[in-house]
Amino acid sequence: MAASVLAGGMSAADAKSRRDWREAHASISSGHTFSGMASYYGNEAGRRTASGQRFNQNAMTAAHRSLPFGTRLKVTHAGRSVVVTVNDRGPFIRGRVLDLSTGAARAVGLTGRGVGRVVAEVQ
Repeated sequence: MAASVLAGGMSAADAKSRRDWREAHASISSGHTFSGMASYYGNEAGRRTASGQRFNQNAMTAAHRSLPFGTRLKVTHAGRSVVVTVNDRGPFIRGRVLDLSTGAARAVGLTGRGVGRVVAEVQ
């Protein structure tokens, strides 16, 4: 594995730190909720997220400005819910609290308008 990692231009220590986020426990307590406007994104398919994962627009993932990578959130919009994992940073538009992957946005019916009010609960 080390040879393939090094061949990719990444040290073994970098590869380990990119795996560590999956095993990290959120520093925010389970049950904590927040709400606000969310949007979605999907045109970055295949690029690396801030956590180091490749972005998959159909995965149940989200971007948040400060929650630890690996934090799971139950996101509810218009009576529909989905559980997502934070693996990226954003949104970078004032007034928004989450950027959902296209798949997650579709699951809660957010793709029609592109933006909507959500309630997120840390799982």
